[in-house]
Amino acid sequence: MQKITKRVLVAVVGMAIATLVGCGSKETESIKIALVGPTTGPVAQYGDMQMMGAKMAIQQINAAGGVNGQKLEAVVMDDVCEPKQAVAAANKVVNQGIKYVVGHLCSGSTQPASDIYEDEGILMITPASTSPAITERGFKMIFRTIGLDSQQGPVAGRYIANEMKPARLAIIHDKQQYGQGIAGEVKKTVESMGVNVVLFEGVNKDQKDFSALITKMKSKDVDFVYYGGYHPELGLILRQSREQGFTSRFMGPEGVGNKDISTIAGKASEGLLVTLPSDFSAVPANAGLVAAFKAKGEDSSGPFVMPGYAAVQIIADSIKGSGSEDPKKLAEYMRNNSFDTPIGKVAYKANGDLKEFQFVIFNWHADATKTAVTD
Repeated sequence: MQKITKRVLVAVVGMAIATLVGCGSKETESIKIALVGPTTGPVAQYGDMQMMGAKMAIQQINAAGGVNGQKLEAVVMDDVCEPKQAVAAANKVVNQGIKYVVGHLCSGSTQPASDIYEDEGILMITPASTSPAITERGFKMIFRTIGLDSQQGPVAGRYIANEMKPARLAIIHDKQQYGQGIAGEVKKTVESMGVNVVLFEGVNKDQKDFSALITKMKSKDVDFVYYGGYHPELGLILRQSREQGFTSRFMGPEGVGNKDISTIAGKASEGLLVTLPSDFSAVPANAGLVAAFKAKGEDSSGPFVMPGYAAVQIIADSIKGSGSEDPKKLAEYMRNNSFDTPIGKVAYKANGDLKEFQFVIFNWHADATKTAVTD
């Protein structure tokens, strides 16, 4: 009888300990956020920007006690800015049971990945994808902390028409969803304002020789060029244009506005016009955050850094505000509330687009610095 009593007592104590341990692990279990974008490949620098911002947000939120006593945990995945790799990464997110995604970067990757997230009830916030098509499908789980090509394109188009006033404009794009999409928005805007578009043509991703294109632009007496796409191709176009005596001025979107374009194009990058989000690192309210980046040897001025930070912050604030970790409840909370973030006050439309976002035109310099032309 005594032995039995001891066994029962040991069993009861063991169950109690297990229960306490279980409760403790629940309290300390991390909240995983997948950070998905290119960490390798030709546009990895942009992926580094959004990762840098998101990781800083996670670090600072955790240092302040986390979210409801739980730490945030970054799970980094590389999609190489390729649609097939993006789908593979999205499936990894699903298989690992991760509920929240900050990413992807390239619109052509974000679109197929977002199909999976929507179907699986995973909340996604992209800090970089600007294609309107991503949020035109009536999805409920897909959001941004960046503006749209349909906003950025007209900003560029109006500046071209009102300030540059070209007689013969060429619009070139890289045939991808992002590049061709924003080029189309620019074309629509400038033509509505009477600008003569003499060439609207695509080049291939990873193309190296642009002699035929440059010859064609010279033959058509093009006096201004808009390029929709990313910096690797435009950098080569700029350099080869100057080498072949084609000196017309160029303009491009945020996909070309990084230091590597100066590395590729050299002096030919001087005077390139670029549309970018506002320089959030210059906002006085962000001084402390900028200092935190600087202390880590990081540059917070990249266009996707602060949007990456804001995306994580919004997820954390929505978990607190909704009192739930259910992504669907977070999505509902996000649509019905606003958030004070490093990119300003964020409020969402029903489709997950921002109600307000501003693009600014910068003059790019060969030393990879930039000067605002508009504000």
